[in-house]
Amino acid sequence: MPKNFTDPAAIVDAIIRENGPRLVVGLPLGLGKANHIVNALYRRAEADRGLDLTFFSALTLEKPRPSNELERRFIAPVIDRLFGEWPDLHYASALHKGELPPNIKVIEFFFLAGKWLRNTYAQQHYIAANYTHAASCILDRGLNVITQLVAKRVVDGETRYSLSCNTDTTLDLLRARAAGRASFQLVGQVNSQLPFMLGAGDLPASEFSAILDSPATDFPLFAPPSEPVSDSKYAIGLHTAGLIKDGGSLQIGIGQTSDALAQSLILRHHGNARFREIAARLVPDGTMAETAPFVTGLYGVSEMVFEAFLGLINAGVLKREVDGAVLHGAFFLGSQSFYRALREMTPDELSRIQMTAVSFTNELYGDEAARRRARVDARFVNNAMMATLMGAAVSDGLENGQVVSGVGGQYNFVAQAFALQGARSILTLDSTRREKGRVVSNIRWAYGHATIPRHLRDIIVTEYGVADLRGKSDADVIAAMLNVTDSRFQAELMRQAKDAGKLPKSHEIPAAYRENFAGRIKAALRPAREAGLLPPFPFGSDFTEIEQQLIPALEVLRGASHSPLTLLGLLMKGLRPGDASAQPALARMGLDRPATFSDRLYRALVNGALKESETKNTAPQSPGIER
Repeated sequence: MPKNFTDPAAIVDAIIRENGPRLVVGLPLGLGKANHIVNALYRRAEADRGLDLTFFSALTLEKPRPSNELERRFIAPVIDRLFGEWPDLHYASALHKGELPPNIKVIEFFFLAGKWLRNTYAQQHYIAANYTHAASCILDRGLNVITQLVAKRVVDGETRYSLSCNTDTTLDLLRARAAGRASFQLVGQVNSQLPFMLGAGDLPASEFSAILDSPATDFPLFAPPSEPVSDSKYAIGLHTAGLIKDGGSLQIGIGQTSDALAQSLILRHHGNARFREIAARLVPDGTMAETAPFVTGLYGVSEMVFEAFLGLINAGVLKREVDGAVLHGAFFLGSQSFYRALREMTPDELSRIQMTAVSFTNELYGDEAARRRARVDARFVNNAMMATLMGAAVSDGLENGQVVSGVGGQYNFVAQAFALQGARSILTLDSTRREKGRVVSNIRWAYGHATIPRHLRDIIVTEYGVADLRGKSDADVIAAMLNVTDSRFQAELMRQAKDAGKLPKSHEIPAAYRENFAGRIKAALRPAREAGLLPPFPFGSDFTEIEQQLIPALEVLRGASHSPLTLLGLLMKGLRPGDASAQPALARMGLDRPATFSDRLYRALVNGALKESETKNTAPQSPGIER
């Protein structure tokens, strides 16, 4: 049975007594880190350079950091409200400051997107590995401790602990230990807010060497607020919803696109006539492959579980059961309302969501026949940053070698799509983004890095449509990609393809695809937007109504930051008298009674941006998110 502790320093003493001065510590990806134990280990190694401490992890979560004064005014109250008592990880702070002690190493195989760009230590110690290979990577380095956040339950006098949000690699490592291929301590930290998930991660106390359990080390779960869904994301989600077969299987990643897809599937099921109307306006040729409601329903098998999946379950879209579950997942992360919904589920409801090993969700190996039977007509939907005209996808890094995030499970799911009968990999991306104040294409002729190579090209979806690439010749692939490219960039990309001899000189883009402009998408979605069918936050929001009003205005300001003339225009607009509706937003930013010249300047800019965002009537997007 495990030893129970109430003091993090004491549990560190026990870990060192058991393992000696060389500690290779596995930290779960994302939510499941035992922050107090991790910080106590860090402090001990910082004070005692005779200790050799390695943290092996992924997706280190951090509170948002504002990059300017207006962002600070907006986000600081949000941070206090949502993250105030969440304990920061000391090793992350040291990495940002460049102050990591020489006897401490931090190694990650997946980054919080964009967080560690140009951080030389993080970039140099990144390991490029598929999610399913992370366990073997850490075993090769001599893993001797896993620290993990756990949920606790006493049933008929027996204490049990749930791995809850992170069954992913921990279950695979425990199986290796049971088979004699590994030797390590499993050390848990109890968290009262962590949902007790049933299934493979529901463990007896005997699996643990030590448990930290004290009100003093309890803390609120990390809960990033949902991003509002833009027009382009909804267009992508709607196009993708037309590729999902009733009776099939579904994997989706987190983010605006996944929220948009889930809402689109719910609309297809419960508002089918309206869904078809939107499709007719949105799709250039007016047709989608799959538009019927879900009779049999879908089965979810996804490394990540989040709010959108609960929405699909509640709507009756996710209802095809496999071994009693409608959803198998490997880790979860979401809002406080998401965690609360899981905590408040009945045992029967909770049993339909099974957390399991990442080797189960992301691979077919082991009981392969059963997995093949379950994963019929599977659709694996993931995000990319860029794509080339010949179908390669760029999802994790830049051509200069800088890592933005990581491969994660994307390659696993692409490989499954080619291994399973009737399955497809769907990679989604916005056709453009803003870069230093100008719009650039995310579809490139070529790029010096690829996450998914062109020989694994399958389906790529942008806001302008679906490019079905599997089994197509290079010329046909290029033509299909041009059809989903923003029309501002089609001519130049087509010229590059023709100059390279990969596209016939006579090729012309069909007329229906020469109107690939944001205005067309906005017009196609406007009736559904106005009817509330495609809300900015389809699964709820932790932002207040006033904050939701401010988000698009701050996005306008962010977009104008590289153009002095545009900023001047906003300033002049903001100096003109406005209606009283802006006052609550200005007060929320601390600008209702400006006392200094800079406050008056900020007030005018925000007021002008509020007027501009109302004029544009665009779906909001959180400040600081580059498109």
